[in-house]
Amino acid sequence: MLMAHPAVLQDLIAQYEALTLLGAEESTPQARQRLADISYTLCVATGTRDVDMALIAARHRLSGARPEDDSLLRVGAAAEPVAGV
Repeated sequence: MLMAHPAVLQDLIAQYEALTLLGAEESTPQARQRLADISYTLCVATGTRDVDMALIAARHRLSGARPEDDSLLRVGAAAEPVAGV
C-alpha cells in the first residue's frame, strides 16, 4: 500500500479540523463538498473507510514525524544515517 507523506497527512488533518470547527456540515454546499472531499482523501491516504478511523491512522503515522521527513525515499533502503540529521 502506498503511504502518504507525513506533510500531506498533517495538511489533511488541519483542513478537516478547520472545516469541522467552522461547521461545514451545516454550511454552504461548497463547504460541505470540501469537507466530504477532505474526508474521502483522508480515507484513501490511510487505507480506511471511515473518517474517524482515518484521523486516528493519520495521527498515528504522524507520531514523531517531521514535514521534511525523507521516509518515502528510504523505504526498503538500509537504514543509514543522513548527514545533518
